[in-house]
Amino acid sequence: MSATDQPLPAVSLLQLIWLASPALPVGGFSYSEGLETAVDRAGVATESIAADWLSDQLHLSLARGDLGVIAQAIPAWRAGNFEAVQALNNWVLQTRETSELRAQAEQMGRSLLEWLRNHHSVSAAQINACAQLPPTYPVTFALAASPLAAGVSDCLTAYAFGWAENMMQAALKSVPLGQSAGQRILARLAAEIPTAIARAISLGDAERQAFSPMLAILSSQHETQYSRLFRS
Repeated sequence: MSATDQPLPAVSLLQLIWLASPALPVGGFSYSEGLETAVDRAGVATESIAADWLSDQLHLSLARGDLGVIAQAIPAWRAGNFEAVQALNNWVLQTRETSELRAQAEQMGRSLLEWLRNHHSVSAAQINACAQLPPTYPVTFALAASPLAAGVSDCLTAYAFGWAENMMQAALKSVPLGQSAGQRILARLAAEIPTAIARAISLGDAERQAFSPMLAILSSQHETQYSRLFRS
């Protein structure tokens, strides 16, 4: 059995499950990332359309952006390369196309950093360095995952599944859909996550991108949308 085939240690596996959990107090449940406006204005009104929408978001937005950032930020944190960490964090801030999406990245980053302050998995020096950025969620997640005996792919899997679960719950509330429909959407996203992760890991600095025009338009419209359930 090769080193890459070794099972993930139970402690690291549990920590990754914890980081992916909707119960983690970072506020992910309060964001729809434009889905609420897509329901209101872009015809996302059925299970199949919602599943297609989230699948596109996984591959066109998450894989090319946040997952690509995390794939580079984890080894940067592990190597103590704060200059690289700062560059990746700046990229996240500079490529958020609306105020709501940027506020989400910043709020969830701060909340996860506060959670890390109450644990002892990362050093005080790393926490202080992260606080100075100011931290975004992908970069802070990379910090939280960096001490674990887990490969980058495993860490990206946890992040992506946590995103998928939050977005599925947003679809249930905003389309709206039933629990069985939500589980079918989650099953589809889970099946597609490995492909998205492989794409993210292959990206170089010049290949990362945050270009989702329709998502940006809908996110901007959400700022003035009547009767909102979500913060984005």
